[in-house]
Amino acid sequence: MKKIVVVGGGAGGLELVTKLGHAFGKKRKADVVLIDRSQTHIWKPLLHEVATGSLDINNDGLNYRAHAAKHHYQFQLGTLMGVNPEQRTLTLDSLSDDMGHVVLPERTISYDILIMAVGSVSNDFGTPGVSDHCYFLDSHKQAERFQQALLNQFLRVHQEGTESKLKLAIVGGGATGVELSAELFHVADMLKAYGMPEMSGKRVHVQLIEAGPRILPALPDRIAALATKELIRLGVTVSQSTRVVRAYDGGFETADEKTIEADLMIWAAGVKAPDFVAKIEGFETMRSNQILVKGTLQTTSFENIYVIGDCCACKQADGSFVPPRAQSAHQMASLVFDNIKASFLSEPLKEYTYKDYGSLVNLSRYSTVGNLMGNLMGGSMFIEGRIARFVYVSLYRLHLIAIHGWFKATVIMAAQKIGKVVKPKLKLH
Repeated sequence: MKKIVVVGGGAGGLELVTKLGHAFGKKRKADVVLIDRSQTHIWKPLLHEVATGSLDINNDGLNYRAHAAKHHYQFQLGTLMGVNPEQRTLTLDSLSDDMGHVVLPERTISYDILIMAVGSVSNDFGTPGVSDHCYFLDSHKQAERFQQALLNQFLRVHQEGTESKLKLAIVGGGATGVELSAELFHVADMLKAYGMPEMSGKRVHVQLIEAGPRILPALPDRIAALATKELIRLGVTVSQSTRVVRAYDGGFETADEKTIEADLMIWAAGVKAPDFVAKIEGFETMRSNQILVKGTLQTTSFENIYVIGDCCACKQADGSFVPPRAQSAHQMASLVFDNIKASFLSEPLKEYTYKDYGSLVNLSRYSTVGNLMGNLMGGSMFIEGRIARFVYVSLYRLHLIAIHGWFKATVIMAAQKIGKVVKPKLKLH
């Protein structure tokens, strides 16, 4: 019996392993295994809400082991160290507990078909001081670490009196930086109801720093302009064409030798695949460590290895590469599932074509803006307000349906609504 291994339980990896489990694991046609370094999954576009405490990973996260038991695949906790494509083996790092005791030694796992879905991490471009002084939001653990620091800073500012302000600096004007900027004001306002009556968005100073000429460079000008206007209305200082050259304890230094002071610093500029990917022999990789693939999403060197999501470098007909977005990971997962089924039946494989269905940016409770694209609209349609918010929420619901099925996803969504009534709206610990 063949062994199909998926490395990485992000949006694409989890959706794919769920389909594979039902198609092959349930019918005992293949062993299906998911490997991830975390026990818990959270939809990555929601990490900024975990970082502010608007979302509690303990309530809204998915446990891989429990999910595996219901969807006919196996889960292994571990961090991928390397791949040997010639021997068809993976090496997982040893696993230790909080006291440093080894729970599991270094392990080797064999595979017949491998899907690399290891996602991406922030790219600090070698900027001095960033790794030592900045918070990153690449995983829910990093987001939770920032949330604890943020809560401590709110407590400090509240105790110091009404003249004190919390200064935050966010480098990177992409979707994460923009959405986090708005969410911080929302959280500061909500703290009034939780023992901090003097706290509000007016006590928060957020500076969003973008090296390019405008924020949201991957989105249309109209969306970027409206998002900029809304952020400025909230009180965000939007610094465009501003390149950070150094981070230090207490702020950033820019290329024009100015300083930006901050109590908390977040780096959300640029992404790359994990560094170990570039060290795997036989893989063709880009400068950003992404793995080059053929149109079928197989690596250029090994037909039994597929790549999906942010770590995939898939060239389009116009010469550009598929952008690292949740919708592309979802589409790639669907195509690889079809191609694995086809390979079992000795049928020809399909070529991947990226379909851009538009983009949405959620500015917390204040606004949502974006555009939808498709044949029904004959191009692009700009949306904002409640309609845009509904579409944004629907994307998360579609993800829940993909990994749970219609019935359970509906139950989860109902439980989340009930939870908002009986539980605090903020994670306060």
